[in-house]
Amino acid sequence: MAAEEEGSIGQASNSRRERLKALRAAQDLLNTPDEDGTKPQDPSEDQQQEDEAAGGEDEVGQAAAARRLRLQALKEANELLSTPDEGSRQDETEETEDAEEEMKFNLKFRNYLPHDEQLQRGKLPPAVLPKFEDPVAPVAPPPEKIEIPFVNIAPKKPNWDLRRDVQKRLEKLEKRTQIALRQLMLEQEKEREASEAGSGVTED
Repeated sequence: MAAEEEGSIGQASNSRRERLKALRAAQDLLNTPDEDGTKPQDPSEDQQQEDEAAGGEDEVGQAAAARRLRLQALKEANELLSTPDEGSRQDETEETEDAEEEMKFNLKFRNYLPHDEQLQRGKLPPAVLPKFEDPVAPVAPPPEKIEIPFVNIAPKKPNWDLRRDVQKRLEKLEKRTQIALRQLMLEQEKEREASEAGSGVTED
């Protein structure tokens, strides 16, 4: 494992050195002036000058050849820079693996408080359960009166079951009769007050 890593690191450093050498050579070629004392600036201008001097002198041909060499070296240097080497790829994969490992080992402590301060940061707050009332839950019926058979040993009347069944209706009627009696009493009091007021006015 360690030998593989050292080999990959060595390959990456060698490829970087080669790139740097090619870049330096390309820059040196670009920076060196022609025999005329001028530096080439644009490859399209070079081609136009070559076309004009095609039937011309030997010096112009040599300058064009030098320019071609410089341009070719520059292209190679750009290609070397644009293609990533194996070492950088491995570095990227190692970084992504490290990031994945960090995400995998994100510990969540729900019921345990760790002693380490770094792990205490990862402790989750206790879960809050939502509070709601279940609308479907049945409402508990009121407890029914349980008749103890040993207390009432005396025989029951023959209509006891009928009375038991009608008891709820009788309770409603009892409430209504109480309300009706109260209303009657209020009406009688109003009549009395009216009669007293009428008799009091006639006496005055």
